[in-house]
Amino acid sequence: MEQRRSALEPGHPGLSLRRQCELLGVSRSGWYYRPVAAGCEARKAEAELRTRIFSIFTQAPVYGYRRMAAQLGRDGFPVNGKRVRRLMREMGLAAIYPKRRLSLANRQNRKYPYLLAGVDIARPDHAWASDITYIRLPQGYCYLVAVMDLYSRRALSWEVSAGLETDFCLSALEGALASGRRPEIFNTDQGSQYTSEAFTGRLLAEGIRVSMDGKGRCFDNIRMERLWRTVKYEEVFLKEYADLAAARLELGRFFAWYNGERLHQHLDYRTPNEVYEGRCLSPAG
Repeated sequence: MEQRRSALEPGHPGLSLRRQCELLGVSRSGWYYRPVAAGCEARKAEAELRTRIFSIFTQAPVYGYRRMAAQLGRDGFPVNGKRVRRLMREMGLAAIYPKRRLSLANRQNRKYPYLLAGVDIARPDHAWASDITYIRLPQGYCYLVAVMDLYSRRALSWEVSAGLETDFCLSALEGALASGRRPEIFNTDQGSQYTSEAFTGRLLAEGIRVSMDGKGRCFDNIRMERLWRTVKYEEVFLKEYADLAAARLELGRFFAWYNGERLHQHLDYRTPNEVYEGRCLSPAG
C-alpha cells in the first residue's frame, strides 16, 4: 500500500489524482491520510496524560473517571471518559468512594463494631489496621495485603498473593505479631478474609479487640488508603513487575525504604521506624 501511495503524482499533466488512485487501487482518503502522534510522540503524550491523572487523583482521590475526564478537559487535556476509565484501571486508580471491593463479605461470619470513631490514637500499638489492594501484572493481577501501625504509619508486615484467600492475610498478621508487640485494637473492613473465624480467632486469642469499618464507610480506614496511594505513586506506577516474584522483590525493597528512610509530613518529617520505636518526640496530627 505504501509503495502504491508513493507512486501517485499530484499535478500529473495527463492523469488526475482521482484517476491515478483508481488505477492503483488507492482510496483518496488513503492518499490524504498522514499518521499523527506516532511512536515516541504518542508515548510522550500518553505519559503526560497519565502524569496529570496522578496529580489530579492525589488532590482529589474521590474522583471517578467521569469527574476525572471533566477536570482533564478544564486543564487542557481533552479526552473522553472511556479512555480515562481505561487509563485509571491500568494504573490501579479507583475513587475512594465508591470503589470496587477486593474483599467481599460473608454473611455467615460475625461482624464486629467499628471501635475507632472519635478515638485519639496517641501511641504506637494503640491500633493496627490491615487492608488489601491489587497490582496489575502483564498477565493479570496480584494482591497486596499489609498490616500497619496507625500511629506511626509503620508497615509492620506485608504479603503478596495471586489470589484472595484468607491464608495470605493470616500470614501478614503472623508476621506483624512475630515482633512480640500487640495492639489494643485491630481494624479491618468486613471482607470475608477478615471476618473468618481463623482471622478473628487469632486476634481474640491474643486479647486484641476486633474493629471493622462500617458498611459503606470507606473513610473509616483512610490511613490504609493513604498507604496504598503512597505505595502506588512512589513504587508501583514507576515500574512494571514482570511477575509475582518480581513484585515481591521490589515491594520488599520499597517497604524497607518506606519504614526506615521516607520522611512523613504527618510525622513531623520523621520516619515510621523512628516514631514506632520511640526514637523521637511524638508526631503531630
